[in-house]
This record gives sequence, C-alpha cells and structure tokens, in this order.
Amino acid sequence: NKPYTVKGKTYYPMLSATGYRTRGVASWYGAESGNLTAMGSRFNPNQLTAAHKTLPLPCRVKVTNLKNGRSIVVTVNDRGPFHHERLIDLSYAAAKKLGVKGLAEVEVAYMDQPAGDS
Repeated sequence: NKPYTVKGKTYYPMLSATGYRTRGVASWYGAESGNLTAMGSRFNPNQLTAAHKTLPLPCRVKVTNLKNGRSIVVTVNDRGPFHHERLIDLSYAAAKKLGVKGLAEVEVAYMDQPAGDS
C-alpha cells in the first residue's frame, strides 16, 4: 500500500476506503494466469478477484453491472487497470458472473470487513 509508479505515473493508494463508492468502466483480465499479484499470490482467473489502482490491498468491494443489475463481492488483490479511464479489472470468473464481456459501466462500493475478520 505504498506509492508506486507505472508507465511514468505515480499512484498513491488510499489509507482507508471507508465510504468509497464510485462508478466507472470495468474490464476483465485472464491471460495473466499464474503471474504474481501485487499481494504476492498467484493470479487465478477462476477466483472472484479484481485489480484497482488505489484501493487498499487487500479489500473487498461490491461490483454492480449497471446495465443488467447483477452484483458480486470480489477481493481486490492486485493493481491495475493501467488503461485510460478504466476503474477496475475483474478476473474472468467475476466478469462472467456479472455478465461483463469486454467493457461495462459498473458501480464499485467498498465493503467494510465483518466483525472478527482481519
């Protein structure tokens, strides 16, 4: 959760995501299967995970596809997407459950950790 630089741009991760809710464009990724995430775990496109540029790692967010109303909760465990005007990259499994094919308008809302969860 320290500042990092990609393609000449420095990103500053949030210290807290409490109250975070925003809308933007989601994409999905799967070709990176087996690569390490920013958290140090192996990326698995069949898990419900996502990448975000500045949310604290790890955290959970509710992602809602604004076109069809489908929602799921994913764990943000990686950094990205580093494409212009994209908010979040979803794993293949997450995108499939949301009905995302290519790009989609979504709402992303931080989910507070339940009591006793760390």
